[in-house]
Amino acid sequence: MSATPSASASSASNRPKITLPSDLTLDFEDSNTGDPVKDAALADSAERMRAVDAAITGTDPKGEALAYYNTGKALEAALSWVAQFQKADATITGEVRYYDRKVMLKSKTSASLTFCADESKGFSKDEKTHKIAKTPVTKNGYVLYNTRLDKNSDGVWRTSQIISARGAAQCQP
Repeated sequence: MSATPSASASSASNRPKITLPSDLTLDFEDSNTGDPVKDAALADSAERMRAVDAAITGTDPKGEALAYYNTGKALEAALSWVAQFQKADATITGEVRYYDRKVMLKSKTSASLTFCADESKGFSKDEKTHKIAKTPVTKNGYVLYNTRLDKNSDGVWRTSQIISARGAAQCQP
């Protein structure tokens, strides 16, 4: 998997197309704040999450979208996460809901974004047998993400840092 964006994905007007398998649904709430800059950061963050899942599911085998929406430590973390699934011959299926998404602009090119993920209906799936590893819903099915986004010269809000905490109290139903 490439860690650098391809030439065809170098401008914001030519963003990589991200497709996910039909058995995986990602739902992003709180997408419209009324502030076009914050909304753009939220949209690019959503594409970042979709890009990671596209790399895991094999719909983006070269990781072009992954490298387009991630940089620095976030790209390292994403590549490591994808590699864990590849090593296990696993993919993902089900539904993940992203909610309580809050973006704070730090400057014209820097923002922080926190959000929760309900992964209780998302599961790993064996790539060879297609057996789904359904797990019981626990507090660890809810994840808090704390990210830093940096706007590049093409106007893309790329995730540069990401920290996640499983079972975070503020994400519990």
